[in-house]
Amino acid sequence: MTDIREAVAGERSDLADLLAELPAEDWDKPTLCAGWRVRELVAHITMPFRLSMPGFLLGMFRARGNFDRLADRHARRDAADLSAAELTECLRQNINHPWKPPGGGYEGALSHDVIHGLDITVALGIDRQVPADRLRHILGDMKPRRLKYFGVDVTGIQLRATDLDWTYGTGEVLTGKAQDLLLVLCGRTLPPDHLTGTPATRFTKETAR
Repeated sequence: MTDIREAVAGERSDLADLLAELPAEDWDKPTLCAGWRVRELVAHITMPFRLSMPGFLLGMFRARGNFDRLADRHARRDAADLSAAELTECLRQNINHPWKPPGGGYEGALSHDVIHGLDITVALGIDRQVPADRLRHILGDMKPRRLKYFGVDVTGIQLRATDLDWTYGTGEVLTGKAQDLLLVLCGRTLPPDHLTGTPATRFTKETAR
């Protein structure tokens, strides 16, 4: 338990440091989360620190039980109401916050922060490597039910990391750094040159012509 809590705190601290150094214009650039700029995504990462349980339940009622709708509404509202500095400080002040996603435990909290951090850094072309111990926590907890949640179909594909001793599935080989393959499992489409292998085109953005 101590290890995973330290991993969560470390990831939040690293992300807060990175956000503090972002040029102002980068906050309005798109992330790997469709429809969200960096500011909406950081608003989403920090939403659990601002939203009380009564507020969450009311939001779910207004969203007719659809969490994605609730999350989008709050991300857009908070991104408009809070400055980049305020969003960054919210993250920094909650490095040790005990929030856990329902049913996800602290592994889920770590996944949430790592994946959304990558949504930012990969989209912006920032060469940030998530520490291997954090990735191992997340990849070791990756189960078929999680893939179902993300709507990802990797049937007939074996994901094989080039920087960790880790594979997932069987079939045609798709290789890349462990953190890039994690994004594949989470339904993200990556920029070119992150993945190799025949299946790579399925998970890679087309370049503009």
